[in-house]
Amino acid sequence: MTPDEQTRTRRRAARLGGIAANAGKGAGAATYKAGGALVEAVGNLADAAVDHVVLTDERVTSAAEGKRVLAGGADTEELADKVQRVVVLAVPAVRLLARGARFSRVPWAMIATSTLSVGIAVRTGVRELQVLASLVAHRLEEATGKPSDPLLVKKLAIDLYLKPKSEPKLTDDKLRLVRLTRKWVFSGAFGRATSPRATKALDAAEKLDARELARRWDERAPRRAPSAEPAATRA
Repeated sequence: MTPDEQTRTRRRAARLGGIAANAGKGAGAATYKAGGALVEAVGNLADAAVDHVVLTDERVTSAAEGKRVLAGGADTEELADKVQRVVVLAVPAVRLLARGARFSRVPWAMIATSTLSVGIAVRTGVRELQVLASLVAHRLEEATGKPSDPLLVKKLAIDLYLKPKSEPKLTDDKLRLVRLTRKWVFSGAFGRATSPRATKALDAAEKLDARELARRWDERAPRRAPSAEPAATRA
């Protein structure tokens, strides 16, 4: 991300503090301050993960193949530094939320091993996004006969990953990074598996009208690199 995009991400990602709505004031304020840096780190990780896939010649060519690849486990060594950055920022936020959530049902045993659980969740999520992006890139390249646009691959992959039952909308080029952070960091830390939604996203990617999506994307005005979502699109 460019410096301007990083600034926008920090500012807009402050809404992540809303996750701690049921927490005490101290925990909520700390989570609010940490949110921007955490979402920025997730955005950098997602960018690098998808770029790594798009810039290679290897492609996942079907949902079934994607599911087999995911069943083989995660291999994200080339992104280890960025994964670690997310974990370092995420663990304090998770613990602050847990300490302040007096009235919520928090699995305390999971918090005791939050570093391990967050690390596993993030690495698994990265691999899921990469496999999905590979299938999306294949579908676009197959439909258009030309290399896929990395920005479009990121947009479609993240949208499908977060909402596999919804048709991707190309009215903007925003990446839903706050939602992605919630899915990878908080859902994972609290023991909520991401794999069921990832398999649904692969099925949805296989059914994309890739030619039409590419046409609509190309008709839009010249774009710059995607930034974090504005407040109206983050919920």
